[in-house]
Amino acid sequence: MLSLDFTSREPIYEQLKNKIIKLSASGVLAPNEKLPSVRNLAKELLVNPNTVQKAYQDLEREGVIYSVPGRGSFVSEGIGENERVLENARRALSAAARGCRSVRIRLEDALELVKKVYREDERI
Repeated sequence: MLSLDFTSREPIYEQLKNKIIKLSASGVLAPNEKLPSVRNLAKELLVNPNTVQKAYQDLEREGVIYSVPGRGSFVSEGIGENERVLENARRALSAAARGCRSVRIRLEDALELVKKVYREDERI
């Protein structure tokens, strides 16, 4: 269900966070669904458990997941309305727009790219 790009410049824990947010927002991960344990997910993804723990901690701090002592981590409800998640997405889009402008990509071309992404049935 989760795959990581070990050649990407994006840190592994950030990739993991973003994948879980995307899976949650798209409904692939249902509200209150139990996530794999830190140890099991680390083993499955072939990463250090500390990496998974850092991603889970950030996701919990952002309200994307919640933990129940002795039971594990679960997907929070209403991820699509989570203000922190929405604000992070706005910041990322804003940074991307500034990057496009700085290399003189025309506004029309940038908007067309955004429209294309919205229309795509992207792999998660």
